[in-house]
Amino acid sequence: MKAIRATDKYLVRYKWHFLGGVLFVALSTLLAIFPAQVVRYAFDLVQEGIDLYHLFGGTQAQQGVYSLFGRNIILYGALIIGLALLRGVFLFFMRQTLIVMSRLIENDQKNEIYQHYQSLPLSFYRRHSTGDLMSRISEDVGRVRMYIGPAIMYFMQLVILFLLIVPLMLMVNVKLTLLTLLPLPILSISIFYVNNLIEKKSDEIQKALANMTTFVQEAFSGIRVLKSFVREQDSHRNFTTASDAYRAKSLELNFVNSLFFPLILFLVGVSTIVTVWIGGQEVIRGTITTGTIAEFLIYVNLLTWPVTALGWTSSLVQRAEASQARINEFLNQKTDIVSRQNIAQHIQGDIVFDNVSFVYPDTGIQALTGVSFRIQPGHTLAVIGNTGSGKSTIANLLCRLYDVTSGRILVDGVDVRDYALTSLRSQIGYVPQDVFLFSDTIGHNIGFGLDALSEERMVQAAKDADVYENIMRFPEGFETKVGERGITLSGGQKQRVSIARALVKEPSILILDDALSAVDTKTENVILGSLQRIMQNRTSLIISHRVSSVKLADHILVLDDGRIVQHGTHEELMADQEGLYRALYERQLQSEEA
Repeated sequence: MKAIRATDKYLVRYKWHFLGGVLFVALSTLLAIFPAQVVRYAFDLVQEGIDLYHLFGGTQAQQGVYSLFGRNIILYGALIIGLALLRGVFLFFMRQTLIVMSRLIENDQKNEIYQHYQSLPLSFYRRHSTGDLMSRISEDVGRVRMYIGPAIMYFMQLVILFLLIVPLMLMVNVKLTLLTLLPLPILSISIFYVNNLIEKKSDEIQKALANMTTFVQEAFSGIRVLKSFVREQDSHRNFTTASDAYRAKSLELNFVNSLFFPLILFLVGVSTIVTVWIGGQEVIRGTITTGTIAEFLIYVNLLTWPVTALGWTSSLVQRAEASQARINEFLNQKTDIVSRQNIAQHIQGDIVFDNVSFVYPDTGIQALTGVSFRIQPGHTLAVIGNTGSGKSTIANLLCRLYDVTSGRILVDGVDVRDYALTSLRSQIGYVPQDVFLFSDTIGHNIGFGLDALSEERMVQAAKDADVYENIMRFPEGFETKVGERGITLSGGQKQRVSIARALVKEPSILILDDALSAVDTKTENVILGSLQRIMQNRTSLIISHRVSSVKLADHILVLDDGRIVQHGTHEELMADQEGLYRALYERQLQSEEA
């Protein structure tokens, strides 16, 4: 129960909901017990009334006895109905306090986890799958809520009922009490094991459903590839296999569920038979009345659900403990990307990489070794190299998505580790290598980095990225929905919308990480022409594997295996016959001619 103690802070936060719930549980339980005693008195009254009626047979008093008997029965009936209605009111408030509290805590916990997720570095996301992250913020939080709400509520009900009912039963008849309650622990233990079996089967169903959902999502996301390779029949067979596995697990769960309620009814029936059998013998001996048997039967029925719930809640607590441990595992992970001085100032764009080396913490891959360069304010630096040479790592380090392993990065003479993260990143326009568009309108995707955006500014950014005409061809223009991950747009269109998203921020530093890889040469030249105007008086970093994208830069770095092997202007690098830059240029020229 160590892990679940992490939820104590929420119980303190909503202490009035919790205390109110305890009060309403106690009141509703008391009002459940009182009718049993009223029923006992009513049964005894019936027996006494019948005896008196026959005793005064043939006299005028017989009619009076009958009228008094009728009035008392109506009074007891009205009292039972009144107590039931009042208990219903308290049950309503019980759920409105405890269950609402659990929902509020669930919401707070999800918000806390989501906020914490956002603070964690990229290395965390490289180590953990999206499905695992989603599972902890949804299913695991849901299981913890079941502990905070229903488990606590039913456990309190059980405790209060036992503290009130068992002494009352023992005061009436010890033997009958012990024999009546004997099947209930067996019921609780049985429910515990059956419920664990149900939960196990449910988990298997969830996994089977997740596998089937993942398969369908991949199939529909890659429908173009699937059709082009004529794999529809093969895909259908694989789906049928996944669907059959889900069906088999569902039928197994249905079988276990079929045993659940018959087991409860059987053991409750045993308690009822014991109560009537033993109670009848005690009535014959004259130690109790028939009203007592009726009272005991009501008590047994009152205890049945809480005792049944004890096995269920025990399973809930176990699962909540395991889920909270999984949640704590992520919440206890702290980001190492924190500001040392929280400096927030306007950036001019003087960038210095001073002997920077970097090793990816999750894989141990050496991405950069001893990289040093400077970009003066308003100048453009291009970085070119083969795949895996460390180009994108430079962009990640400048945006401080990672921290350098050794060396330092200065922006306007200040170490990037001393800048407030929001101040640094808000002044950088970054077009990543892997374009990601949200399932929203084109306009909202372009304005994603701003709280408010004028239409004029959005249109100008679209024109600068050479995507304006494409957007206006859509019937809804900027209000066009791009679909999941921008599936309704072509690769080139997605890249240009991503460029517009960076340009509309009017950043102090512009980073283009292979941002023109999905466009043709003509479109590339148009965009570069627009960018040349935009990049005037703005520090820019162009990362590419294509020489055509970098030749307009003021200075070019050539990376190979994380090291700078050449640097200079386009003309200077082309003059080196044996250099990697010229080799890349000639290779791409031959590819274009072919």
